[in-house]
Amino acid sequence: MELQLLRLLSRFGYPGMFLLLTIESIFPPIPSEVVLTFGGFMTEHTSLTLTGMVIAATAGSTAGAMLLYLTGRLIPLERLERILSKRWIQKIGFKAEDLKKTLNWFDKHENTAVLIGRCVPVIRSLISIPAGMTRMPLAGFLIRTVIGSSVWNLLLLSLGKKAGSSWYQITAVFERYSIVIVTILLLALLLYVAYKQKGNAAR
Repeated sequence: MELQLLRLLSRFGYPGMFLLLTIESIFPPIPSEVVLTFGGFMTEHTSLTLTGMVIAATAGSTAGAMLLYLTGRLIPLERLERILSKRWIQKIGFKAEDLKKTLNWFDKHENTAVLIGRCVPVIRSLISIPAGMTRMPLAGFLIRTVIGSSVWNLLLLSLGKKAGSSWYQITAVFERYSIVIVTILLLALLLYVAYKQKGNAAR
């Protein structure tokens, strides 16, 4: 899949970067690390500029984030609560009130969560959904999305530009970084489930 993505980027330049980062924001398995570092490499060997690539990438990231934000606004909280109230869900430790607690936490820390979340693999895509569900003000959401995405995109594009023909080696580092983040999140989820089950057993 990566080869097809790079071909698209090579052929279409800025529009290709915009399209790929829009899709990546909605579909996390698309490797933004590969797309961005290769985009940085291209600025050294084509007429494309680093500034133009940053603008195209950030516009794409923001467009994708906006779609997920709107999706979050359309998700009825009552429906999620009904799903969480099902017996098989409760058996693994989740409860309907857990959703409210999570959304209440996000509501209190939404600005920081969105800003920092844009620089964390996987989270950078999914953070838009709770932002929409909690009705985070659109202006604040967009501002923090643009700032956070710009930092992430500029970092990877600059690294790709500096690395030149060795750009692909950078992706290996960020892949390991992504694996560490995902592993930590999975461990946190497992610990949370174990904690909830222990609490349920105690009662």
